[in-house]
Amino acid sequence: MGKEREAPREVVRAACGKHGDDAVIDWCVAFLTGEISGEDAYGADLPKLVAITGNPNPGGWSAPVDPVNYYWIRVWAARVLLYVWRDDAVDALQVAARDPAWRVREHVARLTAQRELGQLVDALLPDLQHELPRVRATAARAVGAAGEAEHAEALQDLLEDPDLTVRVAAENALARLEKRLDRTFDRRT
Repeated sequence: MGKEREAPREVVRAACGKHGDDAVIDWCVAFLTGEISGEDAYGADLPKLVAITGNPNPGGWSAPVDPVNYYWIRVWAARVLLYVWRDDAVDALQVAARDPAWRVREHVARLTAQRELGQLVDALLPDLQHELPRVRATAARAVGAAGEAEHAEALQDLLEDPDLTVRVAAENALARLEKRLDRTFDRRT
């Protein structure tokens, strides 16, 4: 039986222990903003990618890596920020919130909810209409955690979503928004 993969939190902890929090965050910011390209991430900067993923062959792809898979680098970089943080990383998340890859934006939404990053909410609103329910639900949770009163209507629209998970996420997000803002919003039925 092969070695079990370490949990992301443990991988990040090990990378920070070896390289320092600031270095790891700097790498993630560079990956998220494109300062380190996908080609470089699988080339000269591969040790950085290996450190944040805990895998000697991140993605398990053969060389050369198909550029269609480069978005995974940004997903992994965003995931790292769930476990180690510095406030200036929000600037990279502003860039990543417009990423063409939904998995990257989904992680930005998770970070927005976790860290209550209100400055990212408007950039995430389009994902409330995404074709995948998991993306809509994650965006709704982010809006509930970090949004303002003007965002309530977007959540109210999701109360009639065809997917139950999205409806529940929208209801919970509205409740969280109400509690945070100390006010109530109508529930459409």
